[in-house]
Amino acid sequence: MDLLKKAAEQKNAIPDQIALAWLLAQKPWIVPIPGTTKLNRLEENIGAARITLTPEELSDIHSALEKIKVVGDRYPEELEKRIGL
Repeated sequence: MDLLKKAAEQKNAIPDQIALAWLLAQKPWIVPIPGTTKLNRLEENIGAARITLTPEELSDIHSALEKIKVVGDRYPEELEKRIGL
């Protein structure tokens, strides 16, 4: 997403950190758990907690997300039956 790249450049970060910072800004009880086996990636992920997105940046990301058309089922039919969807 070009918007995340632009925000990352402005904040001296990487797009992954902006995505995690956006997620952290949604609710105080949301805790992203990105999986990695590499220490440098873990350090990058932790760095997202130091990034503060402005209300305008959050709004821009939200607007961009609304334009993405989500297609397909979340789960295969058999799994949906198991979880009651």
